[in-house]
Amino acid sequence: MEAWTAPVRAEGNGVPASEGDPRKGEKAMDNDGAWDRRSLLRGAAVVAGAAATTPLLGEAARAQASSRDADALFRAGKFEQAGRAYEEILKTDPANLHAARQRGYVGLLGNKFPDAEKYLTMALELAPDDKQTNRFLGDCYTRQDKLSLAVPRWRAAGQETRAEWFAAVRGKPYQIHGDIGRVPWKQMDPSPLVEVSVNGGPPKRFMFYTGAPWLGMSAKTAEEAGLRAVAKQQIEYKNGTAWMYFGVADSFKLGGIELRNVPVEWTQTDQDDPASGDGIIGTWIFYHFLTTFDYAGRSLILRRRTPEAARKVRADAVRAGAKPLPLWLAREQYVHSTGSFAGSGPRMVGVNIGGVSECAAVMKGEVAKRLRIRTDYDRPLETFGHSHPTVVYPCYPSEIRIGNAVAKDVYCNAAPQMQADEYGFETLGGFFHSFFKPYNITLDFTDMNIYIARGKAT
Repeated sequence: MEAWTAPVRAEGNGVPASEGDPRKGEKAMDNDGAWDRRSLLRGAAVVAGAAATTPLLGEAARAQASSRDADALFRAGKFEQAGRAYEEILKTDPANLHAARQRGYVGLLGNKFPDAEKYLTMALELAPDDKQTNRFLGDCYTRQDKLSLAVPRWRAAGQETRAEWFAAVRGKPYQIHGDIGRVPWKQMDPSPLVEVSVNGGPPKRFMFYTGAPWLGMSAKTAEEAGLRAVAKQQIEYKNGTAWMYFGVADSFKLGGIELRNVPVEWTQTDQDDPASGDGIIGTWIFYHFLTTFDYAGRSLILRRRTPEAARKVRADAVRAGAKPLPLWLAREQYVHSTGSFAGSGPRMVGVNIGGVSECAAVMKGEVAKRLRIRTDYDRPLETFGHSHPTVVYPCYPSEIRIGNAVAKDVYCNAAPQMQADEYGFETLGGFFHSFFKPYNITLDFTDMNIYIARGKAT
């Protein structure tokens, strides 16, 4: 019996964990840092200085200062303000590639697709070969299931395998049948597993994780489902390599929901990981629904994204005392919101639901030191980050919080090698599986809100 090894990033939002990263070593398909108070203060100083000296500056100097101001706002997670600042730059400098691309990225983070397409298309016209612009626009079209439009953009971004995969999808992908799918978890730890069916086959146990992108599975599951590869590539994975294959499943069922014409991936590797079950459900599936991860009730709930369903979720959240938190989606699958570590105040954080993690949160080592979080450097933990060996250290912040969800003196990890500024903005770190156990969490990808309420979902 083959165990699926899940070579998808389980260290989402730039934090190391025990899973691999499909993009590591990948040329065809294509990689948070901590909030830096000094850089933010420098950004504020730039804003103040620019305001004081604007009458003395020429147009070029003013544009340069404005760009620094907008970038400082963006790095601090002030996306709406940054978006307006980039628009002001474009009014006086319409050929500014950076401002156009960043303004498009702001729209993409909030799933505001008309804005994203407008400004990313503007950037593309200024520099047709710019890989970052093409990647953002490819992501923008992919999120809207416009795969035929996404194909040339992924190809221009240097991700030929993904372009080949999407080009093989005929007709509308992710066709939804049914209104709600509610399935109980078959286990909670080390990773939550639910039963699903691929191409009408027997029940399979899949892990879910918002740090993963697509619907993935073991080679054995793919073979049993009769899947055919339309693209493939070899990647670095943990202490060796793995082959990734890409195809299209006719059907994927979860409870009362069936998805048809679904892009899928499967993996062949000799490195077993029994915790992963037969496959993994990633964010590309979840953002097609109003998705609730009911930890307290041990169930996964997928609802059609209708106004009626959204109203019910909001009403349930109000009754449970949960306020809407902002949701931003970066780099195709990484969920972000605002949270705090050890009294830091609200800052950008990763929200990594599901997956495999014993700790409640992971933070950059510099953040743990700056916030004076008790860290046990005498007990290093050897693990994998971005598919490569890394070391993290146990730490115990006095409090970590997202909205009204809070944990005190809980076990976390400090990661000295955590990548900073991977997505262009700064974060404190990420929240993981163990943090969410007393709660139910709903991701609303229409209004881009997160609701976290204590207890079972209704």
